Amino acid sequence: MTTVDRPLRIVRTYHLRGGRLSGRHFDALERLAVQYQFVPGQAVDVLEIGSGMGEATAQMAAADPERQYLAVEVHTAGVANLLHLIDERGLTNVRVAEVDVFELLAEHIPAESLQAVHVFFPDPWPKTRHHKRRLIVPERVAVLRDRLRTGGVLHCATDDAGYAHAMLETLGADAHLRNRFDGFAPRPAHRPVTKFEQRAVRAGRTAYDVMYEKR
Repeated sequence: MTTVDRPLRIVRTYHLRGGRLSGRHFDALERLAVQYQFVPGQAVDVLEIGSGMGEATAQMAAADPERQYLAVEVHTAGVANLLHLIDERGLTNVRVAEVDVFELLAEHIPAESLQAVHVFFPDPWPKTRHHKRRLIVPERVAVLRDRLRTGGVLHCATDDAGYAHAMLETLGADAHLRNRFDGFAPRPAHRPVTKFEQRAVRAGRTAYDVMYEKR
């Protein structure tokens, strides 16, 4: 068993938040969950960690029909909304999993199988004593990098400046990853602007993109 395959001590990288489900969401869960749920063994090219309400995932998948997307989200309202978007837009290349992503990676995603991993606006856990809960820390990056094929991209985005610089430091320290840019990446056109990011910009916060590829 390699280091990256050892089970991680479970330290949650997210807050479980309550959220109201609309009638549309209940309908989506009832009608569509089984149809669009991830089934172990299905091909996955792009892993979306923390897909939120699913707008970005749906837009990227629609513009990239040749690749298979897997959206992992722990909040039921976000799962339900993405299911609705998949059905509404007739997408055939998106599957959804409501599970802790590291449990899924350990059991169902083979090494060197992914073309890309997206981590867009994860919980920043800004207090120092909570930094161990951040998703982009060395031991979790090792797991994500292990699942990328050579040339595969780990693309992160955050509106927390402290976390953005920590991402650069953490990813830059991994000898198996190479920064595609000199520091932060220019905002890529393929990453949609979500409502969350729009609120951040209105509040005066900057969105930072970090893009590393596996050597």
